[in-house]
Amino acid sequence: MAPPAPIDSDTLAALLQHDPAAAFAHVHAAAQAGQVDAQLLLAQLHMEGRGTAQDADAALLWYETAANNGVPMAMNMLGRCHELGQGTMADPTLAAVWYRRAADTGLDWGLYNLANLLATGRGVSQDRAQALALYTRAAQLGHAKSMNLLARHLEDGLEIERDPQAALAWYQRAAEAGDFRGQANYASILLQAGQVDQAVHWLQKALAHGSPAFMAHIVPELAASPHPQVRALVAPSPH
Repeated sequence: MAPPAPIDSDTLAALLQHDPAAAFAHVHAAAQAGQVDAQLLLAQLHMEGRGTAQDADAALLWYETAANNGVPMAMNMLGRCHELGQGTMADPTLAAVWYRRAADTGLDWGLYNLANLLATGRGVSQDRAQALALYTRAAQLGHAKSMNLLARHLEDGLEIERDPQAALAWYQRAAEAGDFRGQANYASILLQAGQVDQAVHWLQKALAHGSPAFMAHIVPELAASPHPQVRALVAPSPH
């Protein structure tokens, strides 16, 4: 039997929305036929439970298959499985191995995730200077979270000479690229400069898609702001 023909991304996205089981069946057949992009996607479908039952063990298997077939994002995701213990026991040392392989291909997410381990010394010897170098490379590739962290290093003088203007520029780029922490940090600097309306604009964006941990931190901070427009962002709705 001939392997299934590849589906263009738009058609596949529509199929996943309207008939996820059929999409899963097509992707599964393509993955088994050796299509590496399908192997990566199949792993993600298993991890998210789209078109099939959620199965971290199966996701790990297909990430590993795609990674061994040279797919950089699969290497990164396999590292994430080992870091977080998804489908396997948590093993930051093995996570670092796969993140490094992804980083060696130039993948921005691999650079970022390896940098996180180096910055904290999880699974590798702590090396904050090397972490900064990797964040910088990823930021230059357009990775939003890395832009924010590079800005923080520049703002605080971490492993690099303080440069408030460069920090501001990188925070702005992170904000514009959609990183909620970058949006909040950029807003903070705008508030310090008295640009309240612009700050509120970016805070609204950050609040719209911030993580639970981020929200738990920022909501009390905004509630205590001296600026009424900022306090209004987190004020309880009237009943």
